[in-house]
Amino acid sequence: MARRYDTNDATDRVTGLREAASAVRRGELVVLPTDTVYGIGADAFSQEAVGDLLEAKGRGRNMPSPVLIGSPNTLHGLVTDFSELAWELVDAFWPGALTLVAKHQPSLQWDLGDTRGTVAVRMPLHPVAIELLTEVGPMAVSSANLTGFPAPETCDAAQEMLGDSVSVYLDGGPTPGNVPSSIVDVTREVPLLLRAGAISAEELRKVVPDLEVAN
Repeated sequence: MARRYDTNDATDRVTGLREAASAVRRGELVVLPTDTVYGIGADAFSQEAVGDLLEAKGRGRNMPSPVLIGSPNTLHGLVTDFSELAWELVDAFWPGALTLVAKHQPSLQWDLGDTRGTVAVRMPLHPVAIELLTEVGPMAVSSANLTGFPAPETCDAAQEMLGDSVSVYLDGGPTPGNVPSSIVDVTREVPLLLRAGAISAEELRKVVPDLEVAN
């Protein structure tokens, strides 16, 4: 039976974050608010938990899960060949709605799906998400919807779709908006905007003037 906690209530927030962290460490799934939409998350280093996440969404390995982190410093242990331009994007837009696709450290023991040696990583601008990520470390997090359905802006919408496949729901109220993060590939010499989202190409070019845009 899924448990749900109101993170706008001080007592419920403390209990909910503790229960969510315990659930993640047990390899279970949690739903959490972010600065874009609600996400469904799991321990990024648990192959079984990530598999359960993809299954709960009805999603295949060909659509691997992004990873959320609680601090830019966490990047040092996750990625390699991270350019100065990539760090400048981090400095300018994190925490926030920018996902960076980077080469992950080959030594990492994780399986996020068919990633071809890369990871899509982001630090969200949401206090509940950051607190949980700081406690448990990197999490595989995808929008908390069934594949093909709209990404949820409320905990109710997420719970209606995902039900008891999730152990803990953290209800932070409606999210600020349903515009997804922008995605930039920084594995190339010239960063490439793969998906325009909450941060426009014009804003990104203030940091990376030569930014290319995918067709």
